[in-house]
Amino acid sequence: MPQTSSVSPLVGREDELARLTGVLERARAGEARAVLIAGDAGVGKTRTLDEVAGRAAAAGTTVLTGHCVDLGDVGLPYLPFTEILGVLAADERFAAVLAAHPVADRLLGAGPQDAEGRDGATRSRLRLFEDVAALLAELSDVAPLLLVLEDLHWADQSSRDLLRFLLSRGVLQRPAGGARGHRVALFASYRADDLHRRHPLRPLLAELVRLPSVERLELRPLPDGDVARLVRSLRERPLPEATVHRIVERAEGNAFYAEELVAATDAPVHGVPSGLADVLLIRFEQLSETAQQVLRTAAVAGRRVGHELLRDAVGLPEEELESALREALGRQLLVSDDGDTYSFRHALAREAVYADLLPGERARLHGAFARLLGGPDRRSDSAAERAHHHRESHDLPQALAASLEAADHAQRIGAPAEELRHLEAALDLWSAVDAAARPAGPDAVTLTLRASAAAAHAGDLHRAVSLTRSALAGLGQDADLELAARVRYTLAGNLLRVDNLSAAFAHSSEAFALIPAEPPSPTWVWAAATHVMAARQVGEIETALRVGRRALRVAEELGVADARADLLISVIGLEDDNRTTERGRRRLREARELARRAGNAPVELRALFNLAIGCFESGAPADCLDRAAEGLERARRSGLLSSPYAREMRYLRLLVRYTLGHWEECLREAAEDEAGGPPAAGAHTVAPVLYVALARGDLGAADRARALLDGPFDWMVTLVAGIVLTDAAALRGDPEDAVRWARSTVARLTDDAGTPPAVTVRLAALALSAVADTVVGLRAAGDEAEAGRWTRAAAELLEQARRSARRGEDDRPQGPEGQAWLARAEAEWERLATGPVPAAWQRAVDGFAHGDVYERARCRLRLAEALLAAGRPQEAAREAGLAHREADRLGAAPLRERLDDLVRRARPADTGDRATQLTAREQEVLRLLARGRSNRQIGEELFITAKTASVHVSNILAKLEAASRTEAVAVAYRQGLIAPETAGPGRPAAREPLPRGGR
Repeated sequence: MPQTSSVSPLVGREDELARLTGVLERARAGEARAVLIAGDAGVGKTRTLDEVAGRAAAAGTTVLTGHCVDLGDVGLPYLPFTEILGVLAADERFAAVLAAHPVADRLLGAGPQDAEGRDGATRSRLRLFEDVAALLAELSDVAPLLLVLEDLHWADQSSRDLLRFLLSRGVLQRPAGGARGHRVALFASYRADDLHRRHPLRPLLAELVRLPSVERLELRPLPDGDVARLVRSLRERPLPEATVHRIVERAEGNAFYAEELVAATDAPVHGVPSGLADVLLIRFEQLSETAQQVLRTAAVAGRRVGHELLRDAVGLPEEELESALREALGRQLLVSDDGDTYSFRHALAREAVYADLLPGERARLHGAFARLLGGPDRRSDSAAERAHHHRESHDLPQALAASLEAADHAQRIGAPAEELRHLEAALDLWSAVDAAARPAGPDAVTLTLRASAAAAHAGDLHRAVSLTRSALAGLGQDADLELAARVRYTLAGNLLRVDNLSAAFAHSSEAFALIPAEPPSPTWVWAAATHVMAARQVGEIETALRVGRRALRVAEELGVADARADLLISVIGLEDDNRTTERGRRRLREARELARRAGNAPVELRALFNLAIGCFESGAPADCLDRAAEGLERARRSGLLSSPYAREMRYLRLLVRYTLGHWEECLREAAEDEAGGPPAAGAHTVAPVLYVALARGDLGAADRARALLDGPFDWMVTLVAGIVLTDAAALRGDPEDAVRWARSTVARLTDDAGTPPAVTVRLAALALSAVADTVVGLRAAGDEAEAGRWTRAAAELLEQARRSARRGEDDRPQGPEGQAWLARAEAEWERLATGPVPAAWQRAVDGFAHGDVYERARCRLRLAEALLAAGRPQEAAREAGLAHREADRLGAAPLRERLDDLVRRARPADTGDRATQLTAREQEVLRLLARGRSNRQIGEELFITAKTASVHVSNILAKLEAASRTEAVAVAYRQGLIAPETAGPGRPAAREPLPRGGR
């Protein structure tokens, strides 16, 4: 697409142009790239893009530009992409490709309407993304492409989501096997000074810049020398140097501001104006009254307006309009684009002209555009724009009607975030519009329910809850019983998704009581299905079983297959079998088939999730991967990747990769999910990344886990943070912190019925490892009182682990994973109570044979230590060797270093029996003692308390039979426990030790 013309020279952007030109050259060679161009308003983003676009077009690249516009609180779904597709549709070179991809017609509003309603639109959203990516890929086979997206800070959420997809999984994704990629470059600009802390573009930018094919380019203010060059180049006759100096001083490196200041020198009033708005209006006020009228009208239309629409809105004869336009173009306030349209040369100029309008004038012009856009041949994709103009012209009934029409259009094209915004705009207008003037159709309660569904589809679950509560508050005393029940069970379902279980059960109980069971009705069946789920969650098992059995019979009688499937999933495990048994899995497959035939993708995903997690819980992680992949493929085809069960399956898939030791694959998939998945992925994506980071010695993993806890309660976030923080404290040798995090996490995750989470056994075992280390050290130091206190804490942790493993979900014992963690907890207890027991640690090693390779390696280390203490060095060496190979493969540096220490202790040497009993943590403390560190300094370097460091020092003195710290260091030298080159205060070690110990 030809760019808007500009006569202003480009000054001082040589480095930026060279970088962008290099990206274009790589893209033409088949290495698709993207650049995010940031800069303040007026700094030269558009001018730089114009220049590079001109160079690209001269080199044979097809340039396609899409603009985002500011319509306040409404959005035009996919606006920059529809603009690009509109240009493509007019280019005969691409006709055959476009004909093979009807996505262009769909986005442009010319395609067939989706008769399936919301579910059809939701299911097709991802297909739309894939079709756009495939279209661009095929177009790049015809000619290399440069896509330019301007003003990304104004982009609607659907455009942001599509951009995320294109950059992470679409045209910029590198083909496998070294094949040439797509000949596509994408440059997107945004105003850096507009990105406040909560701006929706900020998290997207943070995701995109981590992609290997995406880079960021910041256009900084020009140096004074470049601004002076620009100022001098703008005038044929030289300006006085004093004027140049003053303009440079006032422009502060902003190219557009400098140009306007130069233009202001032609004003009758001499001198440089003080404010930016004054500067921007100087050139405008130099126009004739007719040209000013045209510009005021164009400013109301937006940054870009078509000739015919502008002509009809301004109401001038064609000759007068053309004369006024020629004047505005000559003054460089407007520029002419292809397609018989005009745009302001800079958004700042349009904003200044718009702000200068009188209130009545502004309302009148908005009304004119609303009427023109709403004519007999109006397009559905103009509804959002019409709603904006009607609202600004204070025509609230028409604004309400257009907002509802815009919501319908957003739903049809799969833009739930924009649908939500339009529905919320309609709800804001509802009470201000007389009942007689409202469009025929749903009432406010039904409209609010629809908005809550849109929020859930957009991944904003807390907003969905808030909207459903509003619908409940809006029900009158004489409300229809079915609607009242539907509001309540919808609210209950949304509350379950945000883990507000007791409130969900209360509302599901109300919904269930409102609808009589006789005569049977689908509404009663769905109310019952929600009530069964809520009852299960709060421990009302008898209620869930009774209602579930009855509702299953009614659902079968009425032929409500998807409700029957949902109920079948809920009652599995309440009777004889659960999802870990073959019979339970057979019933889940039956539920999945029922939901599939009924076309209810969310219920089908629920069945697939339960099949997947059932495999994991029964010790078959590889089968779990297959089921999770099947579920995610179904979610992808259905456009439900933001749904709760799809998020759970993504987490499950990553967790299995972590468990099986496929860490690089886990990290790669997590990065892809974070970049290309839904924005609400949260802890579901980051959890396995944190597990890997901690295992590899990344000290920042604990800080990132703690940061997850900011914000409203989220069950998965709490679980992930609790695991990481408890494990990190254990690795630091900090029993206080380990026990505190384990207890607080269990307390927060315990449900309303008082049932602790299944993860309790894991948290207790992790905390026990730190406690056991502490008790062993205290007893060696002779502090029996303190050792007794920690032993009592350990006994409580052990009892928690035992209860958790005995009573998992549905009151049945936990599967292989839970039993393995219990075996580890028992072995840690034996270690602090009687000393390390090889048999206990062998049971832990065997328990993790179901697939958790890292935990198995950690238990092998403890087994090797126990064998060494039992005088079985050869067996210890064998177990240590197996664990060492696994630690090397995983890159688990802390575990590898502890194994190295163990091997050194096991190596035959004239070190004496007592010396070989030094633990890994004591070896670290000994090395710091040799450097002259105090207890406080030792604590700071090893991330333990000074008191714990003192315990370790006392233990070392006892084992080495030394009377002082100095004597202990001397003994260590003689026995070869430390090398002389590490001694001496202030002498640096060969490398800083990573935190280890506690396991």
